[in-house]
Amino acid sequence: MLTRELLRKLPKAELHVHLDGSLRPQTLVDLARDQNVELPTTDVAALARYMHVADARNLMDYLQRFDVTLSVLQTPEAMERAAYELVADSAAENVRYMEIRYSPILSTRRGMPLTEAVEAPLRGMRRAEAEFGVKTGLIICGIRNMSPETSLELANLTVAYKGHGVIAFDLAGAEYNFPAKKHKEAFYTVIDHNVATTVHAGEAYGAESIAQALHYCHADRIGHGTRLFENPDLEQYVNDRRVPLEICITSNVQTRVVPSVEEHPVRRYFDLGLVVCINTDNRLMSNTTVTDELWLAHTKLGFSREEIDRLVLHGFESAFLPLREREALVARARRELAAIGDDRSEQRSDG
Repeated sequence: MLTRELLRKLPKAELHVHLDGSLRPQTLVDLARDQNVELPTTDVAALARYMHVADARNLMDYLQRFDVTLSVLQTPEAMERAAYELVADSAAENVRYMEIRYSPILSTRRGMPLTEAVEAPLRGMRRAEAEFGVKTGLIICGIRNMSPETSLELANLTVAYKGHGVIAFDLAGAEYNFPAKKHKEAFYTVIDHNVATTVHAGEAYGAESIAQALHYCHADRIGHGTRLFENPDLEQYVNDRRVPLEICITSNVQTRVVPSVEEHPVRRYFDLGLVVCINTDNRLMSNTTVTDELWLAHTKLGFSREEIDRLVLHGFESAFLPLREREALVARARRELAAIGDDRSEQRSDG
């Protein structure tokens, strides 16, 4: 047994975390008070319990909690604070690199310009970078269940902020009955401008969704990819081309994509040699951290210390960064991992 404290000490990358799914409960209460927004409760502990999704029947149920966080993410000050605190919370568990994703269109309901909905979180991220030493990047999401024209608008916004903190384009939202291929023009737009892409796929719909993400949207990475095993030929294709899977164990259980942590296919994917990295998805709704997710991988799926180090390195190796910057991050992570022993003198089963 490794210890949770050892896993916390490890350098980590977080490639799949949603800004609007990762607010602090206290911040939710503060922002709602400042903006005169009604919450289900203003008791911080009770709100944290409410926002932790334990009763979802599917992905759509899980996503409903975002109505609460988005109700207060409608001002530049709120978005800047949320982004700053997300980086700060990640730094506290030794996350050294993180890519934060969200859809700015969802924060324009009270008239905030799209440009300010991008610049505000970037300000928070830059301030946190300077204070905590965590390197960050912003990913803009199109929304499957919105029109392809909206995704194209967000793709153009991504291109406009390339080189100014925005590093990639994504497609998120309701997956079932909302095929990625309908949004292919948005992806052609960002790809034509040499912008990286990732796509939520294989979560609420099967391997066909992953195939569309790869062949219509030319995804460089796959968000989740949980149901890839349903098509072994496609699984081999993903493995051969070293397409990284952004794995989020806890949220996959919450959305009923997998019956339990123990049955999550990340173990299969890793053993087959696929590039898989461990992420939180939504720190608030899933009540988790990267450390917690690695703890599940260790205690429920049998990942050894050596294998966890490999998962960590996969995260750094899959970063949407220029090659030299990525290589420097990987080299630093390798050195730090090698310097951190197994902490066997402090072993405990603190599950």
